Amino acid sequence: QVQFVESGGGLVQPGGSLRLSCTASGFTLDGGAVGWFRQPPGKEREGVSCIDADDATPHYVNFVKGRFTISRDNTKNTVYLQMNSLKPEDTAVYYCGHSHRGCTESTQDVFRSWGQGTQVTVSS
Repeated sequence: QVQFVESGGGLVQPGGSLRLSCTASGFTLDGGAVGWFRQPPGKEREGVSCIDADDATPHYVNFVKGRFTISRDNTKNTVYLQMNSLKPEDTAVYYCGHSHRGCTESTQDVFRSWGQGTQVTVSS
């Protein structure tokens, strides 16, 4: 089965940090891009960050710039999302997906191989 396995979520206080992992199962991360998305309670899934396979160029949405860092380890077939200075509004289920296109050429609907997601809760 071709999909991602997300992990690393949990409960953290505002201002805290978490590192999420996204490991590909059944395929290798060569070509295209890997994106992190999240779905807050009662809301639609939204993009958070994306990394290109070829040159590891990172992309971020404005509301996480300066706080989140995306990276990849091709030897482990894994993409990471380091999340610092977390806010209550970052509470969501976080997912990753793969696109055969680059980050700037991909909309959410072209990403595939979604995992089950990992819950991030930011609360005091």
